[in-house]
Amino acid sequence: MKRLLVVTAFFAVKHLQAQRNSDVVDYVNTYKEIAIREEQRSGVPAAITLAQGIHESMAGKSDLVLKSNNHFGIKCQATWKGEKVYHDDDARGECFRKYDKPEQSYIDHSDFLKNGTRYAFLFQLDPTNYSDWANGLKKAGYATNPKYPQILIKYIEDYNLQQYTLIAMGKISPNDEVLAGGGKPVNIGTGVVIQVPVGPKPVVEYPIGEFKINRTKVIFAKAGTSLLGIAKQFDVSLRHLLDFNEFSEDEDDVLAQDQLVFVQRKRREGPQEFHIVLPGETLYDISQSEGIRLENLINLNRLQDQGEPAIGEKLYLQDKAPEMPKLAKDVVYVAPTPVPPVVVPTPTQITPANSSATAGTIHIVSEKETLFSIAKKYSITVEQLKEWNKLAGNELKVGQELVIYKN
Repeated sequence: MKRLLVVTAFFAVKHLQAQRNSDVVDYVNTYKEIAIREEQRSGVPAAITLAQGIHESMAGKSDLVLKSNNHFGIKCQATWKGEKVYHDDDARGECFRKYDKPEQSYIDHSDFLKNGTRYAFLFQLDPTNYSDWANGLKKAGYATNPKYPQILIKYIEDYNLQQYTLIAMGKISPNDEVLAGGGKPVNIGTGVVIQVPVGPKPVVEYPIGEFKINRTKVIFAKAGTSLLGIAKQFDVSLRHLLDFNEFSEDEDDVLAQDQLVFVQRKRREGPQEFHIVLPGETLYDISQSEGIRLENLINLNRLQDQGEPAIGEKLYLQDKAPEMPKLAKDVVYVAPTPVPPVVVPTPTQITPANSSATAGTIHIVSEKETLFSIAKKYSITVEQLKEWNKLAGNELKVGQELVIYKN
């Protein structure tokens, strides 16, 4: 519930970005049955309960949970008659509820939401819509961190937590569980899509200093960089910088993670027709990587108030999508065997399939470049360039990626 310090936020984000975290997997496997029982008793979705427990307790490793069994950061308040423990949070030495065992914390968390007037509207929501629940908790004031909904949603999607909500509702069998750390496909009948992640999201190495995405000036800023410092460096107001990047006004001044920061307003359309959603990507991630305004991306794909798109879905960047893409909340993912992240430098050295070439490069098209100038740069022919990239015509777009194979 506390507003995270910069250092804590940095490690929390890195923690979320891990492909699989053994502490989180252990936590889920330890408390999933309690979360399922609590959903059946109280109506609080098991996925939400587990995601909150993971985040608030640092997967059962926080100082508060170790000395109090308080997995949800619930403070004493005037109505609390049980044991207490004092812990630094928004202020020093705040009073938190203490429990004899974790299950009591889970039960109290359910009752805290169920009996709290400000949370009453949550129980009118679809329990399978974890996006609405996550945003509703933030709206009701459960946490002050502006990114609280995104944190919960990412845990739910990264660790297959939605399945526990479905198990509690009787929509899938416990025997069909996909283990948080990997497992078998889920047989859940109709109405829910099963999709296998294609692998970890590539990590792109962006240029140092100012460059352009979709004809818009941007930098890749490291964690710990001051937003105010960026604003001053590029002679824009902090208010405009926040607006360019869809940051909230109460955003921490120091970046909690490495990320793209636009110093000009993004475009209403993307640089290419489509974007295929990769594992770990959110709509915000895509809006930044493609240089398109988040609101426009959402509107083009009919995703107003719908939540995040599922992995592998095609998002439209220039024209209105004929229909809404499948949603992540409707998908139970088969957890792949953990593999190290794939680091893709710029340019990227790759090995082409079914080719005698030994290595290749990904070239990012810049302004004024043509097929001829690029072919000349790499001592290849225009025909080869078009064949390798399945190009029908000669038109290129700034930011477009071209594969260059070399013998």
